[in-house]
Amino acid sequence: MFAKKLAAALLAVSALATSAYAQSPTRIEQFKAWGAYFYQGGSGKVCYVLTVPDPKQLTPAKVDHGDIFFLVTQRPGQNISYEPQAMLGYELQAGSKVTVNIDGRQFVMFTKGKSAWLENAAEEPALVAAMRSGKAMSMGAVSKRGTKTGYVFSLQGISAALKKIETCQ
Repeated sequence: MFAKKLAAALLAVSALATSAYAQSPTRIEQFKAWGAYFYQGGSGKVCYVLTVPDPKQLTPAKVDHGDIFFLVTQRPGQNISYEPQAMLGYELQAGSKVTVNIDGRQFVMFTKGKSAWLENAAEEPALVAAMRSGKAMSMGAVSKRGTKTGYVFSLQGISAALKKIETCQ
């Protein structure tokens, strides 16, 4: 099941990467729950790590969540380093927030369409550090229809995956 989700993740991120200059993503290596990938974008190489939630811990259980991903991106050509992002398989409620909780520490993300980013970009290093040292990561969101959703992500392999894209050039 996890391999199928990661294959779907690769296709979804590939769709994001598609442009006149971008190539399909290439998986560098898999580190437990986290995969390391790269593609060549219009502004240079883009590297990222990606995971999917535990399929047994989706809330509510009997709702089609679509493909859900959490990723951290490096875009050296754009001076972007370790930018966390949530990508959901449905439209998020306009003006809603996505919350990420790691071992009791909460981070708030703003939403646009099907994605979310940290409200305060200055917190990006703190979120990534919490992911590296954390035991459990959960995320809550609200769909366009008002459905409250929840996800649990494994943090196993995140440190090794981030280390693999550390020198993205």
